[in-house]
Amino acid sequence: MTSLPPNQDHHAEDASFYRTLLESTKAIPWRIDWQTMQFSYIGPQIEQLLGWSQGSWVSVNDWAERIHAEDRQKTVDFCVSQSQQGVDHEADYRAITADGEYIWIRDVVHVLRNPDGTVDSLVGFMFDISERKKAEDKILKLQEELETLSYKDGLTGVANRRMLDALLEVEWAKARASRHPISVILVDIDFFKQYNDHYGHRAGDQCLKRVAHVLDTAAARSRDLCARLGGEEFMLVLPETDAAAAQQVGERCRKLLTREGIPHASSSVSGSVTVSMGIATVVPGSQDDLSEFVELADRRLYQAKANGRDRIEAGVS
Repeated sequence: MTSLPPNQDHHAEDASFYRTLLESTKAIPWRIDWQTMQFSYIGPQIEQLLGWSQGSWVSVNDWAERIHAEDRQKTVDFCVSQSQQGVDHEADYRAITADGEYIWIRDVVHVLRNPDGTVDSLVGFMFDISERKKAEDKILKLQEELETLSYKDGLTGVANRRMLDALLEVEWAKARASRHPISVILVDIDFFKQYNDHYGHRAGDQCLKRVAHVLDTAAARSRDLCARLGGEEFMLVLPETDAAAAQQVGERCRKLLTREGIPHASSSVSGSVTVSMGIATVVPGSQDDLSEFVELADRRLYQAKANGRDRIEAGVS
């Protein structure tokens, strides 16, 4: 048997060593010839990961067809575009397994060029990032939950001041652009300090929750917002609502609260919990100011309290 020349023997040993090294890692090496768009190599680890045999990876079509349908087009378009430009890149996508499940893959791609600058081939590694994706998804879900909580009042469950400020600015801008009316109702629970003094703070918290639920129910449309400003004060934001409709919402609040029948032995106006309300309505123009609009509702709330409480003061600015 003729032996290889020393240099060829050395190269063969190197190739064998590097192939053994690559195939012993969890990363799956591969190479695609750019002219034929066929795999010249893919690591045998692919079968253990995805279930497809090493020999079944013939062309880029095999790769594309084994990408989840929801990820396929954008992944293929991105990788082809980057490769055509000769840019190294990474792509995360869901790869379909032989038994119909899927695994998250990160493909790290390096573009090899010919001496004239044209693309010769693509080489890269596939990594299983399923566990990382699960962890990332869990973190994102927690962040979404925290974000939701950050916009809710911790006691009553209605929107908090942060949410109110953000939404009110948006609705004000929409009303100004569309020339539609917007109304706000400021609500204050009558003699709430006396309620706390008589029944205790735990009962006071329950009272706040029940009143918040009533107000939230009265503001029934999807764009309406009930928010707690703090203490015993709430605000209803009513987009595309004129003065008459806002008055109806206010009356509905009072009627539902009467039906709720929360006892209030220390009230000077009723044997059950009541509220005072100030309503402001405007079709905002360029000269109108949001803070002045809210101050108008606040003044009307003050009037309602000064005029005996358990009442609504309204008007059109």
